[in-house]
Amino acid sequence: MAGKLKKDAGLLGLLFAGVGGMIGSGWLLGPLNAARDAGPLSIGSWVIAAVVIMLLALVYAELAPMFPRSGGVVHISHISHGVQLGHFWTWILFVAYVSIPPVEAMAVVNYANNYIPGLIHSSGLLTTTGFIASMVLLAVMVGFNFLAIRLVLAINTVATWIKLLTPIGTIILFLMLSHHSENLTITQHVSSTGMFTAISSAGVFFALFGFRQAIDLAGETDNPGRNLPIAVLGTIVIGAAVFILLQYVFVTAIPQDTLAKNGWHGLTFSGISGPFAGLAMIFGASWWATVLYVDAIISPGVCGFIWSTSGSRIIMAGGESETMPSFVAWVNNNGTPWMALIVVYVVGAIFFLPLPSWQKMVSYASAATVLSYGIGPIVLLKMRQAVPDSKLRSFRLPMPYVIAPLAFIASNFVIFWAGFGTNNFMFLLLLGVFILFAIYFTFVKRGVNAGINWKSMGWLFPYFGGMWLLSYLGPKPMGGIGLLEVYVDMAIIIVFSLAIMWLALKVAVSPESALFYYENTVLADDDPETSPEAA
Repeated sequence: MAGKLKKDAGLLGLLFAGVGGMIGSGWLLGPLNAARDAGPLSIGSWVIAAVVIMLLALVYAELAPMFPRSGGVVHISHISHGVQLGHFWTWILFVAYVSIPPVEAMAVVNYANNYIPGLIHSSGLLTTTGFIASMVLLAVMVGFNFLAIRLVLAINTVATWIKLLTPIGTIILFLMLSHHSENLTITQHVSSTGMFTAISSAGVFFALFGFRQAIDLAGETDNPGRNLPIAVLGTIVIGAAVFILLQYVFVTAIPQDTLAKNGWHGLTFSGISGPFAGLAMIFGASWWATVLYVDAIISPGVCGFIWSTSGSRIIMAGGESETMPSFVAWVNNNGTPWMALIVVYVVGAIFFLPLPSWQKMVSYASAATVLSYGIGPIVLLKMRQAVPDSKLRSFRLPMPYVIAPLAFIASNFVIFWAGFGTNNFMFLLLLGVFILFAIYFTFVKRGVNAGINWKSMGWLFPYFGGMWLLSYLGPKPMGGIGLLEVYVDMAIIIVFSLAIMWLALKVAVSPESALFYYENTVLADDDPETSPEAA
């Protein structure tokens, strides 16, 4: 229990942790769902998502080296509005992270349904057998994390080479054997609305968010100032290039007669639950279909494995910051937060119940994930005030007062694109979390942070409530009532986002209080609750 994290993660390990977290189920299932939503415009979905991710990655490329602790995003969330909001935001991070490993477990089951029938219903939902199989796979993904971090990253590095070579081989093979460029001109019954919804609901954004892995392992690298920015930005460049090309070859590989029958929205073919393997079978490359079925175990399996690693570090940081029970921060002699891993498994398994399909869960995971990271642009501007000349700021974001607001706007776009059904579930879940949070701080918590600090927490209500309302009023294809057309809604979100960012900075703690927390918690192990504005 008194073990310590080991600094065994080098630059290559961090880069491959990011790429390993990025190339998982997203490439195996995302292109089909995106093509159904937007046809050839789905290529644009990946380009837009890559721009959004790069904006957020640039923000965190500056922030990450300044928080050289594993689970650093937990400590980031404490800086701008004090410890109490940091506690609540940690729970937002928690409900985002623990949903990812079960997504990857379901992806393995999806592909396996082609050679082990009965795991997935025709509707895409898990059968009872599929549910049990997913539970077992999740246990394996989490279980491997009980190894030392050096072995965890070594396994991931080897697997990531396989995960990289398989999609690259798929791109080359599909271009050689089935390339119908005329498919790019078939745009009947598709619209730009579908291009946007695909970003969240088809798994596009979800696939590209692997850059977080390097940030979450910040406390386990010996040179975070050099390694983190390179790993974060390198992951985005590699991942975006691979995914955009994969979507292109998927769209152009569809045989003309297959597309003519049902169009993009009704696209179906033999073996579609493993779409790339199914297409490979159609044009006679059954040997490559076998490779893809094997990779459909490796890619999501290792991706879920590395997300379990990150999720456990978030939970561990929650224990360290007293947001969660202290026992979840227990570390064994291998340097593994073992109690946090148990929590990852138990809560991840629960997510199979309300979200029993890959696409349902990936839509929620995309919205929750971007929401959990949306505070980054606000914190960056606060850190510029509180710690303007930190030596840990190895990467300095140019034009921060332009790029940070753009990143915040972009993150709110992704939440909106997830659709009202997903956002309704997510914000109701967060409302439930806040009610429990309020009961604890009002009736149970004692000391300096007892009660609710409405000044620091109050801006969340217009923020979350406004996003819920704009989603509800949005286009019918996104689940809204159709009062606002997609581009009108997005224009309102731009103004709304700038207003929320202004409000959030207006009610933020003073630069002196932010500096106090930073120096006494992030750079040391002192108790953050002694801060003069901690409450």
